[in-house]
Amino acid sequence: MVDDVFDEVGLKVENLHASYGAVEVLRGLDFEVPAKNVSVILGANGAGKTTTLRAICNMCNTSGTVTLGDRDISRTGTAEIVRQGMVHVPQGRGTFPELSTMDNLMVGAYTRKDNEIKDDVDRWFEIFPVLGERSSQMAGSLSGGEQQMLAVARALMARPRLLLLDEPSLGLAPLIIEDLFDRFITLNKETGLTMLIVEQNANLALDMADYAYVIESGEIALHGTSDQLKNDPAVQEAYLGA
Repeated sequence: MVDDVFDEVGLKVENLHASYGAVEVLRGLDFEVPAKNVSVILGANGAGKTTTLRAICNMCNTSGTVTLGDRDISRTGTAEIVRQGMVHVPQGRGTFPELSTMDNLMVGAYTRKDNEIKDDVDRWFEIFPVLGERSSQMAGSLSGGEQQMLAVARALMARPRLLLLDEPSLGLAPLIIEDLFDRFITLNKETGLTMLIVEQNANLALDMADYAYVIESGEIALHGTSDQLKNDPAVQEAYLGA
């Protein structure tokens, strides 16, 4: 699924600013997500985590440079960004509730013209078996965990190089969250899919991540490997309940 010639730097963000009207939310972010790695963004509510993902996808008023592999996508439209290999799963899942599970997956493949779409549907039904069982069921009638799996599988139908996930654990039961994150780990290990995840559950996020960034008031306050941040007293006190 992942392009083997994709540059070692999967995503590079430089001097990223973002605002809504007169309110500046991001103030010059600089960070990288290496190809085939998992990076997470941590931070309190209102710190700018969701805006960071939206700004990367050019979904709000932004300035700065965003590079995907060797391509500058800073001024690229959101639909074209999907074609370039980056897909965003927004907070709240964002499935089409009045379409079936299968139709949602086909919507995810709308940028593709190849003959392997059915193979990919079968692949994601293997990774998320419950979706295969519910293939004809309306997405709006699925449980919260099933809708989150569907949102991820639909994004994967575009064959992305980089998957952006915004609060994938939001509103889910602990056992569902654990199962979902296990599947994320499997995807990364088996396919090399690069991921950037915004997540409130810091313990869970750091357990699966290679690298992490902490955002405070629209700026990078801390960054390091997941082990480094787990052992940082400030992160332990603010996010890990230590």
